[in-house]
Amino acid sequence: MNPAVRWGALAAVLPLALVTGCASVTSGTSQPVAITTVCEGRIVHDVACVLVNDKGRWDLKTPGTAVIQKSYGDLSITCRAGASSGTASFVSKSNGGAWGNLLLGGLIGYAVDSSSGAGFEYPTQVPVVMQPPCPAIELPKETKEKP
Repeated sequence: MNPAVRWGALAAVLPLALVTGCASVTSGTSQPVAITTVCEGRIVHDVACVLVNDKGRWDLKTPGTAVIQKSYGDLSITCRAGASSGTASFVSKSNGGAWGNLLLGGLIGYAVDSSSGAGFEYPTQVPVVMQPPCPAIELPKETKEKP
């Protein structure tokens, strides 16, 4: 095959291989995770929670949402209110962008998505079960009745 034709074909395909299926481009490196705390079947408000993975730490009060950095590693959640606490752990799952990048971009693209966390995701809605004694069940501020 003519070397000019080979280089022309490579020049046409290379940009497509670098972008198509790349999870960093298609899904980003962060995602929102909504946390709700539950004790004895009831939602508990205003519980302090900490979310941790190998990319960072995020604090919130429930019910609430944190925008976290995606990672290959597990996501651990610890919530505390008074004498009650609850924990949860979630394994990151590979998303479709990572597999597309492996097929089209090769191992280098997959390695980039793995190290940045873009090729993985966690559940977007997470209930954390609190252990009794349950904290006081507090209504959200906007629904409290005025005296």
